[in-house]
Amino acid sequence: MIDAFEKIPVQIFPSPIEGSAFVAQEIAALIKEKAAQGKSCVLGLATGSTPIKLYKELVRLHKEEGLSFKNVITFNLDEYFPIDQDAPQSYWSFMHHHLFNHIDIDPKNIHIPSGKWPKEEIKKYCAEYDAAIVKAGGIDLQILGIGGNGHIGFNEPGSSIISKTRLVNLANNTRLANAYEFSHLSKVPRLAVTMGIGTIMQSKRILLMAFGNKGEIITKAAEGDVTEQVPASILQEHPDCTFIIDPTVSESLTRIKSPWLTGNCVWDKKLMKRAVIELSLKLGKEVLSLTAKDYNENGLADLLVEKSDAYEINLEVFYMLRDSLTGWPAGKPNAVIPAHPERSNPYPKKCLIFSPHPDDDIISMGGTFMRLHDQGNEVHVAYQTSGNIAVSDEFVTRFLDFAVGFEDLFGIDNKKSQEILQAARNYIATKQKGGLDSPEIRAIKGLIRQCEAKATCRYVGLKEHQYHFQNLPFYETGKIEKNPMGEADVLQTMELLRKIQPHQIYCAGDLADPHGTHKVCLDVVFESMRRLKAAGDAWVKDCWVWLYKGAWQEWDIADIEMAIPMSPDQVIKKRFGIFIHQSQKDSVPFQGSDMREFWQRAETRNANTAQLYAALGQTKYAAIEAFVRWHY
Repeated sequence: MIDAFEKIPVQIFPSPIEGSAFVAQEIAALIKEKAAQGKSCVLGLATGSTPIKLYKELVRLHKEEGLSFKNVITFNLDEYFPIDQDAPQSYWSFMHHHLFNHIDIDPKNIHIPSGKWPKEEIKKYCAEYDAAIVKAGGIDLQILGIGGNGHIGFNEPGSSIISKTRLVNLANNTRLANAYEFSHLSKVPRLAVTMGIGTIMQSKRILLMAFGNKGEIITKAAEGDVTEQVPASILQEHPDCTFIIDPTVSESLTRIKSPWLTGNCVWDKKLMKRAVIELSLKLGKEVLSLTAKDYNENGLADLLVEKSDAYEINLEVFYMLRDSLTGWPAGKPNAVIPAHPERSNPYPKKCLIFSPHPDDDIISMGGTFMRLHDQGNEVHVAYQTSGNIAVSDEFVTRFLDFAVGFEDLFGIDNKKSQEILQAARNYIATKQKGGLDSPEIRAIKGLIRQCEAKATCRYVGLKEHQYHFQNLPFYETGKIEKNPMGEADVLQTMELLRKIQPHQIYCAGDLADPHGTHKVCLDVVFESMRRLKAAGDAWVKDCWVWLYKGAWQEWDIADIEMAIPMSPDQVIKKRFGIFIHQSQKDSVPFQGSDMREFWQRAETRNANTAQLYAALGQTKYAAIEAFVRWHY
C-alpha cells in the first residue's frame, strides 16, 4: 500500500538482514516460477555495499535449500572504466566474489559491462549490451541501490529518462563515496559504463534497496517531484517498483518523521516534542514564542485539541529540552534533580566507553570523556578494533625509520629493525593496487593506532589499566570487507564487561561509517548486554547505556536525551586530543564522501547542535555533544 506522501510503495524491514532476505525470497520464487515454465529468469543485478547481504542469502539458499541458478541470465548495471576485469575493485570481481563463484549459474549467462572495451568502439558495445537484454526477453526483476545524489546505476543527476547503456562521467561526490574501495580518491576511475535509465525502466519489476544513511535521498525519490536531477525519482513512473528500506532510512519519511501530517497519530510526549521542535525550526521562532495560530496553520490543530493550550505545550517541550542539558554526564553528586538525564548515585561511577576505532572516543565524545574523568569518575575505554586498514603505507615506513634511528641513537643493535624496515619497503613497493598488507605490516599499522589511542588516554588523564585494546576478531580480515559478528567477539566483550562492571556504558550508535564497523561493534555490545542480563549478572540492572554518534552524523535533536555543553576552551582541548591521532590527519585512506578532517567534522557537528538548542530558546553554548539512552 502506498502512503499518501509516497508515490512509490515503500516497505520497511527491521534491519538490512530482513530486507535482504525478503528480496532474496522474491528472487528465489521468480527463479522457481520461470523454471517450472521451462523459461529463463533474467535478473538485473547491482553492486556496492547494499546488495552484499542479498547475495550472501542467495548463496545460502543455493547451498542449503537447493536453489538452482541454471535457468538464470544476469545483466549487471555498470562497471568502472577503464579497469581490468580481475582488479579487486572491478564489479566483475565483486560479483564473482560475492555471488557467481558460489552458485551453479552458467558462466555464458553472466553479462557485465567491460571496463576494457575500446573507447573508440564503446557505443557499439553498449548498443550490443542493450540488444542482448532484449534478446534474453527483457529483465524480469531489476535490483537497484541508490547513491547519495539519487543516482541509480551510474546515472548521475541530469541523466535522460530515455538514456540507454553508455559511457558516463562520474560525479565527484560519487567518486568520493566510492573512494573507500581504492587506496586514494585519485585512483577512483572518472568514467563508468552504465545501463541507462531508459534501459532500467524497461524492466518488468524493480526492487530498490536502501539501508543506513540514505533517508534523505529516498524521501526525495519517493515523495518528491519526478526530476532528472534526482534520477531515482523517475522510478515513480514505473508500473511495478518497490523501495526496500530499514528503520534508519524510514526516519526521513513523512509518515515516520511527521506522522501528524498524515492525519493518523497518537500524541505522546516524544511525538509532541518532535512536532513542536519541527514547527519551531520551520518558523524560525523559539519554542516559547509559538502561538495557537502557528499550530493551526501547520498541521498541528489536533495537538491543540489534545492539549487545549498552545503555551502549555510550549512550556512542556521547553522543559524537556532544558532538562536534557547537563554539565554532569555521570550525574551530579549530592543533588536531587528528578528530571536529570542521569542518576546522582552511585558517585563516583565506573564508566566504560566503547570506541569502535581507536579515535572514535575523542572524536565523538571527547568533551564528555574529559568531563567524566575530571569529575572524579573511574573511566575506562575499550578500543574494539585495531583500525589498522586506515593507516597509510607511508606511516609504516616513517615509524620503522624512527625505530631504526632510535636504536642507532642509543647504541642498540638495530640489525633486526633494519631488516624489518627493508622488508616493509620491498613489500609496499611491489604491493598490487588494492592488494592486502602482510600480517607484519598490519600489525605495525595496528601498533601505530594503539600508540595514538594510549596517548589520547594519557592526555585525558587515564592510567594504563583504564584502557583496553580488544582487537575483536571480526575486524581482522586485512580487507575493507569485514566478517559478521562472531561468538568470539561477544564472549570477549562479555568478559571485559564482567571485569569492569560499569554503571555507565557509552557506545557508538551511528551506523553511517563507510564500511559498517560501527554497526558490528554496536551489535556486539548489545548482544553482550542481553546475555549478561539473561544470565542474571546483578550489576547489569544498574547499568545505563548511552549511545553517541560519530564523525559522520548527529542525532536528530528531537531524539537527544542527554546534551553535554562545551565551552570554547573545551572545544579547543578536544581538538588537540583529536590531533594526537596523526595517522588520521590530513589524508585518511577511507574517510567517505566528506573530505573535511575529523576534527572539523566534529566541531561543526557539535556547534550545529548548540545552535539548534539556542534557536529553540535554550542557552547558547559553543558546542554540545549529544546522547540517546538504549534500554535493554
